Amino acid sequence: MTDTSFRLPRLNRMDLPGGLTIDDIGETSKYTVQALEKHKRDGAELAVRARWAALAVVAVLLPFLNPSVTVIYYQVGLAVMAALGWLMQRAARVGMSRTELALIFFDLLLITFLLVVPNPFETDPAPTAVVYSFGNFIYLFIILSVATLAYSWRTILAIGNWTAAIWMISAFGVWWFGTTDAALGARVAAAFEEDGRLLALFDPNTVKFDLRTQEIIVFVICAYTLALTVRRFNRLLLGHAVLERERSNLSRYFSPNVVAELSKGDEPIKETRTHDVAVLFVDIVGFTRMAAVQPPEEVIATLREFHGCMEEEVFRHGGTLDKYLGDGLMATFGTPFAGPRDGVNALETVFGMIAALETFNTGRAAAGLPPLKASFGLHYGPVVLGNIGRNRLEFAVIGNTVNVASRLEALTRSMDTDLVVSDALVQRVLVEDSEASGILNRLKPQTPQMVRGLDTPVALWTLPR
Repeated sequence: MTDTSFRLPRLNRMDLPGGLTIDDIGETSKYTVQALEKHKRDGAELAVRARWAALAVVAVLLPFLNPSVTVIYYQVGLAVMAALGWLMQRAARVGMSRTELALIFFDLLLITFLLVVPNPFETDPAPTAVVYSFGNFIYLFIILSVATLAYSWRTILAIGNWTAAIWMISAFGVWWFGTTDAALGARVAAAFEEDGRLLALFDPNTVKFDLRTQEIIVFVICAYTLALTVRRFNRLLLGHAVLERERSNLSRYFSPNVVAELSKGDEPIKETRTHDVAVLFVDIVGFTRMAAVQPPEEVIATLREFHGCMEEEVFRHGGTLDKYLGDGLMATFGTPFAGPRDGVNALETVFGMIAALETFNTGRAAAGLPPLKASFGLHYGPVVLGNIGRNRLEFAVIGNTVNVASRLEALTRSMDTDLVVSDALVQRVLVEDSEASGILNRLKPQTPQMVRGLDTPVALWTLPR
């Protein structure tokens, strides 16, 4: 199937499904547009496939209903309708497309013409009104049902109204311009002269406006019912876009597995609680001096690349990106829910960040740029978790553990190392994984010393350079 690109028009009330305005979707417009584009693209392709399948079935059925060479006329008409379906797919886009509407209208005219106008290749054509006796109107329901796959509810209403108008106009056209057969009509009248109802039903020269009206009413009822169904589906589609927006916002801060967990419940992080987590602080050493001599655009570009590398490692090991701190960041492991390997994941994240930074600096060196140097502080302990703020909520991790982790990162300067890890974190790693000696062997124990925020000297571990 040919891929179709869709242009996004200027959105207004008439263009959005469900009768929504741009104010209704607000900040969800990005995800709404994506959802609508995907829905339209998939629907247009599915609609043309369904149309081709339906036309193929009708094409096979016709020779059995009319086993004569004149059926070729209708086969050609079906081929034209198949081509129209392909053109509709090409013209389809989100919003109102005049080309698409014109093709739909022409499609309805074509099928009505094929159903009502006698086959010009018939050698002995029946009165024009006889065509209504075959119940051909039911074929228009195929067009209506396929339309629900690709079009908005307003377009479906238009199809229903256009079909009703075209079918009634065609009935009046047949009544006014159609051919009749007086001799055949006389024979039928003679056969049913004792029963006026049967005569009215079988008269070959009568259009039977009561039946035509019944067909139109039933068709319009079905069209309006399907339109309401499509409108309801479109509202569900927009609701799904809102959920995708919220999920995307979560993914900026939490790892994919945490986002999946948060999506399962109703406000699972609303309640304030306390438990142990691993807290990691990362900072670029000497970035202030470097930023002072570089253009602002280069500074921002460097920060984005650096944060991207660090963020990837946080999420890869199941961590939560708490916040960016200018040229650094804070990440936590065990938020919003504690896990069985929070300490191990935190330490593996640090080593992953160090390796990613080496790769990052290799690229900078190739581009003739100076390398970046980063420092890391890692601690494990109790924190308070919960939403803070009133009008603007923010999920916060607060407590002395956070302060200590920040100060451990600052100690890297005086201890001449890139990484300072608290003994509490090391002990937690040993509890979580008794075979974690591989990653712990990279650390070197240091003499216990005072850290502001703690009452007693603590043992620290560093990464030798």
